[in-house]
Amino acid sequence: MATYGYARVSSTDQHEFRQLDAFDALEIPRNQVFTDKFSGKDFERPSYQALVEKLELGDLLYILSIDRLGRNYEEIQNQWRMLTKERGVDIAVIDMPLLDTRLHKDLIGTFISDIVLQILSFVSESERVSIRRRQAEGIAAAKMRGVRFGRPTIMPPDNFGAVVERWEHGMLHISEVLEQTGLKESTYYNRLREHRAAKGKK
Repeated sequence: MATYGYARVSSTDQHEFRQLDAFDALEIPRNQVFTDKFSGKDFERPSYQALVEKLELGDLLYILSIDRLGRNYEEIQNQWRMLTKERGVDIAVIDMPLLDTRLHKDLIGTFISDIVLQILSFVSESERVSIRRRQAEGIAAAKMRGVRFGRPTIMPPDNFGAVVERWEHGMLHISEVLEQTGLKESTYYNRLREHRAAKGKK
């Protein structure tokens, strides 16, 4: 029997230190701890998939909390069932001792664990939906205040009009235009369209 840990955070600017500390306390070797920096909306995560490939009958998998496994109600249920029923792996949720498949293997214990799992899975997905809604509301409010998102607009140089005129008269090749303006080709044509629109040209 081998013991593994699985840690997940949603983005690269988040840290999994608390999860790793919990696995260290359980003396799980770091080479048996798998970590993903991916959303919990599904299970298409490289480290999780690699972990599933290694898990064998009788192995034990620790996770800190159910939302670290995922944030999709139906998918959490499916993965839990696949690991515990089909693969014969035990799972222990550190922050929720009731969710430890090594314990209470009788019918009542299994029933209680299933209820707890369903409740926590529901809460986990609800939190994900709530986070996305707050993000959307925050972006909408920021846009109303004039905040712009995405890459900043690259402005043409002061001599842009003169360069365009020489290019239009065949005096400059496009490579020379790009060199003189310092723009990429796609950006040049975007600024050209704006320049012509401002002058009323097509």
